[in-house]
Amino acid sequence: MVMPVRFGTDGIRGRASDEITVELAYRLGRAVASVFSVPVYVGYDTRESSPTLAAAVLAGLSDGGATGVNLGYFTTPGVAVIAQQRGGAGVVVSASHNPYYDNGLKVLGVGGAKLDHATEAAVESALNVAESPTAKEFATVDIDESAEHDYATHLRALAPGDLSSLSIVIDCANGAASHVAHELFATTGATLRMIHDQPDGRNINEGSGSTHVESLVAAVLESGADLGLALDGDADRLIAVDSEGTVRDGDDLMVLFALDRHERAVLGGGVVVTSMSNLGLYRALDAAKVEIEETDVGDRNVLLALEDKGWILGGEQSGHVIFRDLAPTGDGLLTGLLLGELVVRKGPLADLAGGAWRRVPQDLFNVSLEHFSDDIVQGLFNELLEVYDVDRADVRLLVRPSGTEPLVRIMIEALNAEFVEVFAERLKSLYGA
Repeated sequence: MVMPVRFGTDGIRGRASDEITVELAYRLGRAVASVFSVPVYVGYDTRESSPTLAAAVLAGLSDGGATGVNLGYFTTPGVAVIAQQRGGAGVVVSASHNPYYDNGLKVLGVGGAKLDHATEAAVESALNVAESPTAKEFATVDIDESAEHDYATHLRALAPGDLSSLSIVIDCANGAASHVAHELFATTGATLRMIHDQPDGRNINEGSGSTHVESLVAAVLESGADLGLALDGDADRLIAVDSEGTVRDGDDLMVLFALDRHERAVLGGGVVVTSMSNLGLYRALDAAKVEIEETDVGDRNVLLALEDKGWILGGEQSGHVIFRDLAPTGDGLLTGLLLGELVVRKGPLADLAGGAWRRVPQDLFNVSLEHFSDDIVQGLFNELLEVYDVDRADVRLLVRPSGTEPLVRIMIEALNAEFVEVFAERLKSLYGA
């Protein structure tokens, strides 16, 4: 009996071969074929399980009567762009920032958009009744070799600036961007140093990329670079490093892009952020009279809110930044190009970020879902409110289960830095985090 499958916050993720199986990938292809009547573009990241899973998706699409196009190693936002350009839907085989032994399956709607809830439910229902494969191996589908160049050309058309005055270090996380980032940024004229761009199937995100920026910080300082750009495994998010070695996350980027667009009267409304954004971001944008809409965590929630409000800019602290007027989803490579253009126009990133806002003391950490107790967390929080005599309005605690891993994500922030430090250290000590 096939157990029902449900989509998480970003498609389906789990351990490759155990949870994300060839059979599941095939059935997903059959399901997508039954829901969409357009060509389906399939791309995948560089983990060792991805090509086989993609072959199964393509076989399921074919057996379901759909036209499946193999894009080969491809970024998630790149699949979205190709689907948008060519009027199709998309499937991405990737577990984003997770380790190599995980994988995932993500469906993009017609035009490369994130699925709305109704379409996602339709795909999920179709998946749970889809036929299983009769074969154990699937025929190789030729890769569309033109797609990667088309994608890079498209991004440069969106961000055509001359970056020849900049020295940039790019960390590809040994992921999907390893095959396109150098080609793309070489056209800007920037002096480039590439790191973690040699994927071997198992080194994706390992000590690299947007979740492990230590080596990028070191490379920026060693090179005397103007800018460092860290992508994740599927390149839909970006974390930056300024010339002083300070890490600049999605909150920094959203503040800078929002204020710049507001000054130039091209913001097109307000900014959508998630509940994880720093309180300092709210204060900076409020001071500039920029309206803010808050959503639950997840870039799809941000995109749906942007569409509902008719706004352009939104994102997450983790580095997803969405320019709805330019792309159907967040794209780390596009964000990097636009950030480079901003630095060329307005000056060093350290000066821009330092002058634009002040981050409220904050700590983000994960604890195991297996041992988590909300009573313990809330009890400690209430105890420290009394100990430090802190105004409740000046403190924010967010506790949420991860949508992709067996973890609970905890965020604590307060104007009182000691409150944050003590709360975080006591919980980390208790949970061994």
